[in-house]
Amino acid sequence: MIRKIFIAFVASFSFSVAQAQTTQEQPGADLIVINAKIFTGSRAQPEASALAVKNGRIYSVGSDADILGLKNSSTEIIDARSRTLIPGIIDAHIHVLNDLAYNYNVRWDGVPTLRRALTMLSEQAARTPKGQWVKVIGGWSPYQFEENRFPTLDELRSAVPDRPLIVQYAYNQAFLNKQAMEALGVGTDRFPKVPDTEFERDSRGNPTGVIHGYTWLFLALESMVPQPTFDEQVSSMVYSIHGLNRFGVTSIIDNGGRWPYPKAQARVDVLARDNRLNVRMPFVDLQLGDGGPVNMVDLEIEAITKTAPISAGQNLHPTLAHGHEYRGAGEVLSGEVHDHENFDRPAVIIEPEKMRRFVEQDVMKLVQRRIPFRMHVSYNENISPFLDALEKVNETISLDGLKWSLEHAETISPENIARVKKLGGGIALDAKMALHGDGFIRTYGREKALETPRLRMLVNSGIPLAMTTDAFRAATFNPWVAVSLMVSGKSVSGSEILAENNRLSRTEALKLFTSGAAWFMNAEAELGIIAPGNLADFAVLDRDYFAVPEDQISSISSVLTIMDGKVVFGAQDYSALSPKLPDILPAWSPVKYFGSYQGEK
Repeated sequence: MIRKIFIAFVASFSFSVAQAQTTQEQPGADLIVINAKIFTGSRAQPEASALAVKNGRIYSVGSDADILGLKNSSTEIIDARSRTLIPGIIDAHIHVLNDLAYNYNVRWDGVPTLRRALTMLSEQAARTPKGQWVKVIGGWSPYQFEENRFPTLDELRSAVPDRPLIVQYAYNQAFLNKQAMEALGVGTDRFPKVPDTEFERDSRGNPTGVIHGYTWLFLALESMVPQPTFDEQVSSMVYSIHGLNRFGVTSIIDNGGRWPYPKAQARVDVLARDNRLNVRMPFVDLQLGDGGPVNMVDLEIEAITKTAPISAGQNLHPTLAHGHEYRGAGEVLSGEVHDHENFDRPAVIIEPEKMRRFVEQDVMKLVQRRIPFRMHVSYNENISPFLDALEKVNETISLDGLKWSLEHAETISPENIARVKKLGGGIALDAKMALHGDGFIRTYGREKALETPRLRMLVNSGIPLAMTTDAFRAATFNPWVAVSLMVSGKSVSGSEILAENNRLSRTEALKLFTSGAAWFMNAEAELGIIAPGNLADFAVLDRDYFAVPEDQISSISSVLTIMDGKVVFGAQDYSALSPKLPDILPAWSPVKYFGSYQGEK
């Protein structure tokens, strides 16, 4: 009897093993890319011609012959046709969740002439339904136009005669037509009373429609125009991320906005649950409150400990590594010490004692709870008192092991660079000088501009450092515009903005969008270089970044973008591989007709 039971057990076990072996994962690669000029970013293996991907990670990197030896019957093989392949671009400071009305906006990013920009408005006005606005919200600069100027109010009124129109330039100024002024109540008590708002007026003292201000003014205006539905917000995310993928972007850090945690995350969840989030999207949270003076740090702590408890580094995406991780508080931690970044006006200097008090009372709360933080601070005059107080905090509670950074820091001094490094912080620069550097020169002078930011010194310091776009309003989301600035030293107008000894090599510039940016995601061991074991994020470029003339760098885009081992964008030879986008919402969206960037449509 025992013998029969034993024989039956052995037979059953043998069948189970055989069944497991038949369903076992087939050895070899899921995806192989050959015939590429691979910039790995790794000093151990700086160049290669092929790579293999398995289970969303780089499996092997080497020669075509070596890598082809890893194929099996189901391996997908892609021929790069001698194109340059780079690690996926990481934009460590961008605002996707602040622009959930993305599909409502005409994008002037990259448009070469004002004539074409005005024609786009006219065409869109004819499509925009009654009750909706024609909007251009950031991402452009008058210096990018062949005409090298702003549009006039007469030109804007002629282009959009029968719909409300707002054209916003960064967080600096806005142009409104008559219908928009009436809708917003310009000149009445209905218009938001925001400090430092200035109206241009005609000879009779009436507002012309040109408004100057800072961040809070433009956020208030955005809340007063027609808002997208939930489904339109999700569609806006799909199409803004598609625009990023087009330039080889595979990871971003969303740096907060008017949609706070956990409200904003409901939109991301729609894409995450269907595995349609085509970019890794860690987020930093900003709590603006419901209006009036608020303590943003207290609101943040309330949100993450009581409203919807979450811890630093926790990933809300069910399957994607670094898919939607909480990376802490910021970039604005207090409205009272926010110094903005309007280069058309003198620097906003915060009272030093107010800055120190904020750090010692509020930033201290984040340090105590080990909540990572990112601090928007543009000017060195404000960085100094911030670091004074942070050094005092560090004496009481060590910052060691806590990720924190300064965001922007355009005019940071050599002394303060050293202080940030000693405290273990990083600096996330941005590309605003590429678009607005000509305005900076008018306000502060050419000599100051040539050292803003101190690129060469920052790179040489060894401090954790990234270049970012700060899109979609303060600057364009095209990272290659920023790369072009770092390499050529020129703005979009062609003006010299950075001194020759303050520029970077092409390799150095690219690393600030790859391996350098990975530090801010806490993913240095997994992202930023092409190496076995790293996450399979990379892009095949439409031209050789390392060989094209400098004036072509800003025009580079991706023809094949891979994120997590899967194609998220394809163009030219690889168009058939590109995932099909859902129908855009709303149907009249400017993005449907013009695309997200000049030349896409």
